[in-house]
Amino acid sequence: MTARGILSVLVPAVGGQGGGVLSEWLVEAALLDGHAVHGTSIPGVAQRTGSTTYYVEIAIGPADDGLEPAFSLYPVPGALDVLLAPEFLEVGRMIEQGFVSPNRTTVVCSTHRLYSIHEKIATGRAIYPREALERAARAASRTLVAFDALALARTHGTEVNAVLLGALAGVGALPLATDAYRKAIERKGVGVKANLAGFELGLAVAGDPAAGGRAPAAAAREPTPHPAFTGQIATLPETIRPIVALAVARLVDYQDAGYARRYLDRLRPFVPGPGAPPAAVDLARIVARHLATWMSYEDAVRVAQLKTRATRFDRIRAESRAGTGEIVVTDYLKPDLDEILGVLPHRLVAPVARWAARRWPHGRPTLGQHVRTTTITGFLRVWLLTRLRPLRPFSHRAHEEHARMERWLASVRRCAGRDLALAGEVARAAQLVKGYGDVRRRMALLFEDLLARVERVADLEAERGHGYAVAHGLAARYRALVLEGPDGEAQAQALAADVERRLATADAAEALAIIGGGG
Repeated sequence: MTARGILSVLVPAVGGQGGGVLSEWLVEAALLDGHAVHGTSIPGVAQRTGSTTYYVEIAIGPADDGLEPAFSLYPVPGALDVLLAPEFLEVGRMIEQGFVSPNRTTVVCSTHRLYSIHEKIATGRAIYPREALERAARAASRTLVAFDALALARTHGTEVNAVLLGALAGVGALPLATDAYRKAIERKGVGVKANLAGFELGLAVAGDPAAGGRAPAAAAREPTPHPAFTGQIATLPETIRPIVALAVARLVDYQDAGYARRYLDRLRPFVPGPGAPPAAVDLARIVARHLATWMSYEDAVRVAQLKTRATRFDRIRAESRAGTGEIVVTDYLKPDLDEILGVLPHRLVAPVARWAARRWPHGRPTLGQHVRTTTITGFLRVWLLTRLRPLRPFSHRAHEEHARMERWLASVRRCAGRDLALAGEVARAAQLVKGYGDVRRRMALLFEDLLARVERVADLEAERGHGYAVAHGLAARYRALVLEGPDGEAQAQALAADVERRLATADAAEALAIIGGGG
């Protein structure tokens, strides 16, 4: 085979992305163009979670000795010619495994993301930065063609794999005729018209990736304040005005205008006056944002409100490209006992809620149900929950949530009297109050623990008169550990206990050292 070379193509995909069809198109295109070709695949675990690898080798040119080519079943690190990735993190995985070579590999990929289990499981934001992926891809590849193929496909009613096939043809990494790719799509016989349209889009984008596949950026503009609050919002500092305008509109939609006024009343003590230091302005922004999010907590009434909106069904219809009457939406609901009691009047159900907490301390009973909200009866079952909105201010859930909010705001005010930077970290602690059911109960307890421990540490530091560096560092580190996920929660509590113990018996420098080292 002295005159024959073998080119390798790796398609790392997640189940359900069409990687199998993409590899079949490649094999068919090579055969139509007169080349010997071989394709293999290693299937993943499940749809959208299991990584599936498709590998294709194409023998280019005739063999002088007349023998059949010897193909490999697996890619060889450092010897890959083309990486064709339907999702951006897959490029990072292949770089990490050593397949991509700056001397050899052409990378054609979509820059959209399907988040991994590790990114989803973290309590806080754990999405791998796109910029880091792009830097790694540029450094590790010989040629990089990267664009948002998903945005392009959705805009034009086609599929990502067809767009990527067109980009591969356009970049010329494989010596196959463009018509061979088109005929391969036709031979496959699945969605031929749409897939050919996607192929042509990718072919056009290949010469200028920056020109295609990106959704047009929305013009940045300040949100329009709710008419009833225009005057009040106009008196606020310019830096927090956009946040408050959005918050007020959200809270009016969530409950009513009176509820939005309650938000403004709570925010007023933190609004800085003229000439206030930057730390005071930052504190106001943090409180304005987290207070609005917390006050619009998602109880059963809010969930029902969101699930029965016409805009939701319009969005689902547009994403599925279905016509009127063609979509079927089934909502999987599993409220626990606390969520059911939460919509009822506090005075009526508080004794029951306390009994339930003692009876089931590690998880309340749940009521699982499947509701088809595109039927009249199913829609009405959910919609009737929205009629309980006027009762929300008197509900058990509102009583619990607002009592916790007041404790948080009081703690922020106390800390602001000591140190604005410390108050900012305590204000950010509201980020921990999130989730549903057992998760929310656990996060609320951690939040309460953070407030109590940080205030105790601040008291100890005040007695010594050397600032609040330890309390500030503990608040930031505790929050960061909890947001990493369940494993970080026990670490956060252990770290806080260690800091308190050391601060009570030793110098603050030692306590700061263990905070910096993560315990």
